[in-house]
Formats: sequence, C-alpha cells, structure tokens
Amino acid sequence: MSIGQELSSIDFQSMIGGPLNAVIKAQAQSAQTSVDFIKSVGFNAADAATDPGKPTMVTFTYDKPIETKDAAGVITVTPTPFRLTVPILTMLPIPYIRVEEVTIDFNAKINSVVESTTTSSSELNASLAVKGGWGPVSAELKCSYSTKKSTSATDKTERTYSLIIHVRAVQDELPAGLEKLLGVLENSIKEVKAA
Repeated sequence: MSIGQELSSIDFQSMIGGPLNAVIKAQAQSAQTSVDFIKSVGFNAADAATDPGKPTMVTFTYDKPIETKDAAGVITVTPTPFRLTVPILTMLPIPYIRVEEVTIDFNAKINSVVESTTTSSSELNASLAVKGGWGPVSAELKCSYSTKKSTSATDKTERTYSLIIHVRAVQDELPAGLEKLLGVLENSIKEVKAA
C-alpha cells in the first residue's frame, strides 16, 4: 500500500471530531457547574433547582469609630457597633471557565520497507578417467553441473501515530445577566448601627 493510500485510510473525522466534541461537552459541563454553584452558594432556598429563593446574606458586626464634638469643641472618638449585611455571591469568585484554544497535533510516521534477497549458487563437477593398457584405450568423462537460485522478498510497513491535544481554558468575563445580578446584590449591601 502506498503512503498516500495509508494516509487516506486514517479516520481523520473521528480523530479531529472526537476531541472537539469532548471540548464542547466539557464547556457545557463547566457552564452547568457555574449554574449549580450560583444556585447552591448564592441562594438559600431548600430547593434551589426550581426556586432560588432569596440571596444568601452574610452579616458582620464590627466597631466603627464615630467622632463626636461636644459644646466646648472637644472631639471624642467612640467605638460604635455597626452591622454590615453582604450577599455572599458578591464575595466569592464565580467559576466561569471558557475554553479559549484547542490545538490538535497529529503525527503519522509510516515506514514502508521492501527487502529483497536473492541467492544463487552453481556447481560444476567434472571428472575424466582414461583407461589404457595393451588393449583398446577407453576414456570416460563424467560431467555434472548444478545451479541453485532462490529469491525472497519481504514487504514490511511500520505505522506510528501520535495524537496530542492542547486545551487552554481561561476564566471568562461574566455574562451580562450575571453582572447585572451582582450589581443589584451590591446595591443591597447595607451598613446599619447595631442595636
């Protein structure tokens, strides 16, 4: 089989489509994970899958220095307890991963080796015998010739394939809807005097 036929027999559709399909599924799984994170961490409903309920709020109490000036103009700093209520969703990084780049490296190494071996041998045997004496002279000639030739051919093809997939994922910018939601939640942050 020629090198061109070898390459044309490779299923490039599966080799390229398979990794790309896996990347798309991974992207969808990542988006679903972000949704689950927002629902489970950002909202406090028991059944967050169908009704997110109210945002989960975290309340801090702290002392804030408050300056007061008396009639004589003396400034007094008094630590006053305050309470700050913050939506927890505005305090955490929201996982929002996006696949930015996918690189598929495919290397094919095809070695086609044809080995041909030919061996030949020939042999000539001859012998001459002459008999003489008082009687008639006789001669005998023996001759033999043999030849042998053998040919062997080996067709050997070695195939080595390697597939390397590079995936680069980044933290994506928040979608407009989620950014708006975080803006609304940020506006709900309140600092009040603790009772």
